[in-house]
Amino acid sequence: MSDKKTENQDSGGAAPEGVDIPDELRFPDDELARLREDNAALKDRLLRSVAEMENLRKRSERERRDASKYAISNFAREMLNVGDNMNRALQAITPEIKQSASEAMRNLIEGVEMTEREMLNIFERHKIRKIEPLNERFDPNLHQAMFEVQNHDVPNGTVAQVVQPGYMIDERVLRPAMVGVAKGGPKTARPAPAPEAEDAAPAQPETPPGGNVDKSA
Repeated sequence: MSDKKTENQDSGGAAPEGVDIPDELRFPDDELARLREDNAALKDRLLRSVAEMENLRKRSERERRDASKYAISNFAREMLNVGDNMNRALQAITPEIKQSASEAMRNLIEGVEMTEREMLNIFERHKIRKIEPLNERFDPNLHQAMFEVQNHDVPNGTVAQVVQPGYMIDERVLRPAMVGVAKGGPKTARPAPAPEAEDAAPAQPETPPGGNVDKSA
């Protein structure tokens, strides 16, 4: 009896202590190895499926948040045109015109100004903010260059004129700012060069602007 137990425990289909397994129920070593490989493969597939489902859940949650956050983008973009028209109408009214206007006309102007302010407040509550990049570095992700302006007082690539302000909705561009970009000025400052090693060869002096290099040597 003890010899049979030892034989069962030494074979691929090892049995718990005190339990005898008939020969017809014992797995050969190669079959047991194959089953173990299949089990490992199934476990790997299960873990991958769980990971894929978790990624899908996160992606769906992110898309749901984005849909909720940016659902009003098209509507807000259309409302910007309304705001632009109100702003143009107000800019056309000079202080002289407003001062000489009748009381009814002044009340109308004040009503338009209040409407514009209220619209901007509503935009702000929905995380829609204006892009006013005057004197800032031109950024093609936020600005749309309409023309270039000769200006020697500011670095190249500086926004010198804002034709139409842009707007952001949360972290996305709702409408880029239409701008004029300065050219003809000094180049923008470059980052300082990294310090050279102590044993590096000394830098050769640069030829001064407009100078000639002596090639007779």
